[in-house]
Amino acid sequence: MALRKEELFTIGEYVQEHLKEWLPEQSYRTKESIYPIELGERMVRVEEELKNQRELMKQGFDQIDKRIEQMQLNMDKRFEQVDKRIEQIQTNMDQRFEQIDKRIEQIQTDMDQRFEQVDKRIEQIQTNMDQRFEQVDKQFDNINTRLESIETKMFQFMVWSTGFTATVAGIVIAVIKFT
Repeated sequence: MALRKEELFTIGEYVQEHLKEWLPEQSYRTKESIYPIELGERMVRVEEELKNQRELMKQGFDQIDKRIEQMQLNMDKRFEQVDKRIEQIQTNMDQRFEQIDKRIEQIQTDMDQRFEQVDKRIEQIQTNMDQRFEQVDKQFDNINTRLESIETKMFQFMVWSTGFTATVAGIVIAVIKFT
């Protein structure tokens, strides 16, 4: 992983600030006491440490990438489980709707049968009413026939009464005239 110039500059400043802490006192007090070999060794150690830090950072990023991939796989598995659960719920809902449809069809069939029974009962009642009306018509005809018979008898009685009264009146008049 390549470092940018700003990062290198920041690292250089950090090293310069802490160089006095890392080096023994005699090496930084006097410039004569610092040997070029000693500085070279120290620079090599600093470079190795930077290289080690770079490798550690790379390992950390690789671990983060692996963790992200693992999380992605876990999320995919969870989404698959959720999809399966949704499909199962959908299947259950479809089955329930089919049961409801069957129940509604059964209720409709039962209602149709009951309406047919009601229709038959109404037809039977209509037939019975027709028969009763025919019986009532016959009774009215019988009553009408009786009334006509009574009327005829009354007419005959009136004619007979009138004839009898006229005959009795004629006899009374004849008796009165002859007496």
